[in-house]
Amino acid sequence: MRIHPEGRENVKQNTLIFAIIIAVVTATALVYNWPWWVITLVEAFLVWRIIFVIRFFRDPVRPLLQDDSLVYSSADGKVVVIEEVDEPEVMGGRCIQLSVYMNFYNVHVNWNPIGGEVIYKDHYNGKFLFASNPKSSMENEHTTIGVRTKSGHTVMFRQIAGWVARRIVSYAKVGDQIEQNHKGGFIKFGSRVDVFVPLGSDIKVKIGDKVVGSQTVLAELPK
Repeated sequence: MRIHPEGRENVKQNTLIFAIIIAVVTATALVYNWPWWVITLVEAFLVWRIIFVIRFFRDPVRPLLQDDSLVYSSADGKVVVIEEVDEPEVMGGRCIQLSVYMNFYNVHVNWNPIGGEVIYKDHYNGKFLFASNPKSSMENEHTTIGVRTKSGHTVMFRQIAGWVARRIVSYAKVGDQIEQNHKGGFIKFGSRVDVFVPLGSDIKVKIGDKVVGSQTVLAELPK
């Protein structure tokens, strides 16, 4: 299993710590003659924790799908919001918001949902509400990216921290030409990504759909 660069140091540290704890527990158990089932339970939990950390930072290899007329999901997870909203920050008015919630077990790599020029980037230091909470889009800590496509459309996507998430990584900078479905960042632990598309876009998903980052089409942009 390939580990994402954002998690390699974390995986190394956790593996070393848990290995030391397992060794200490085993030695203590032998000295004090603990029941075998106590040792098994403790060590099974620690092994599970190591596996969990490794799985969380997994970095899957997926087919590179690119189509300037389509907006792909930026993350693995479940569609929790599809609604028309006012978005003055980048979209300049009414648009359609599509939100994908990531739980602990989803891949937490984020992909660029569309290609084009980065025209806006901002980081907001906010709260850490549950990422499934509708208020989290604006009130939680988040990073916002605005992109102008080759066809002249503006698309915005926002990485949002959750109740546990404490670090958002975004690679884009204003003026960059980003490629659709290339890796654009990472959010550590439970979180969500909002994608904003122009009115008139043909939405291809519905509430409750499970989506795959860089593979599932969220919307087709207006002609």
